[in-house]
Amino acid sequence: MLGIVDFSLPIFLRSAFTNATREGVRYGTTFQTVTGKNHTDSIKAIVLMNSAGFLRDPTDLNKIEVKFYNPTTFVEVTSGTKNADGNVIEVSIFNYTWNWIVPLWGTASPLTYNIRSADRLASLPRGATRPNAPVRNAHESQYCSLSNQSSFTLARPAWQRHP
Repeated sequence: MLGIVDFSLPIFLRSAFTNATREGVRYGTTFQTVTGKNHTDSIKAIVLMNSAGFLRDPTDLNKIEVKFYNPTTFVEVTSGTKNADGNVIEVSIFNYTWNWIVPLWGTASPLTYNIRSADRLASLPRGATRPNAPVRNAHESQYCSLSNQSSFTLARPAWQRHP
């Protein structure tokens, strides 16, 4: 019985995190903000709310990353107006680990989830003010490296794949 739960929960987590990142992207493309937060922090809050309760600690916010890319060069925009019209927004959950309930598969190493979703930013509605999207700080970029653990990784968007 525990084997069924142990096998199905990781599949549910992948589905829940994929949905959470998609909701974050959808929210980000509309330039909405949560009261008192900037654009990036608002998107993280939406991902947190849609993570089925698996991301709930303040430290889990460090596992959510929001990046903006130039639509022509696909280079990350790190300064200026990152959330300019037409830029690509990518919302990620990095390095979330899930420990097996019963390590029946011959390994006790946890699964590591790295889930990404991306879309193009819409045009800012007429008369609306562009929300602030601050530059990422150093502690956010440390979650970009993959560990040597087993991993469920959603494939990178086609515009980001290397030949």
